[in-house]
Amino acid sequence: MNKEKILSLLGFASKAGKLSFGTHATEFAITSGKAKLVLAAEDISEKSVKELKFKADKKSITVLNLKGISTAELSARVGKNCGIIAVNDNGFADAIIKN
Repeated sequence: MNKEKILSLLGFASKAGKLSFGTHATEFAITSGKAKLVLAAEDISEKSVKELKFKADKKSITVLNLKGISTAELSARVGKNCGIIAVNDNGFADAIIKN
């Protein structure tokens, strides 16, 4: 995983309006079918990630735990205080998964 490239892609996705920020917005993106990928910072609790993974698995959405990327780093890059993000665009999701 290329940490800097992923953070850069998330910054672009944020500016493009292709992200949902936080647990509730991510859960809504999953259930509504908007989410293409779910990301969790490394310091998010295992319980929270497990709950999101359960919901995402029902819709065949990948959940990635961002090893080496803290909530603070993630928040700084996307401009919102969050540790859980849904990527709502296939292009950005595919690019992040490849890295």
